[in-house]
Amino acid sequence: MGKTKTVQVSLDLPQSVFSALRQDPGSFVSEMRLAAAVKRYEMHEISQAKAAEVAGLSRSEFLSALARFDVSPFQYDAIAVVAEVSGE
Repeated sequence: MGKTKTVQVSLDLPQSVFSALRQDPGSFVSEMRLAAAVKRYEMHEISQAKAAEVAGLSRSEFLSALARFDVSPFQYDAIAVVAEVSGE
């Protein structure tokens, strides 16, 4: 299996952001990656596997993180499931 290509993204933030959130820059970046992945997953833009990859987590760790954000691990609600099963 080949090495995954990555892209580095740079973001300038006021230093006061880190003290206000009581986080060091590394923790802030990890939390920001997770929040972005959860939101994109919640909006049905990416799969669980891709969201976990964006967050830098295993899939099971990402599923656990969804609970912290009060986001369902299921991308279909009951109405959509019934419609799918009934062929609508």
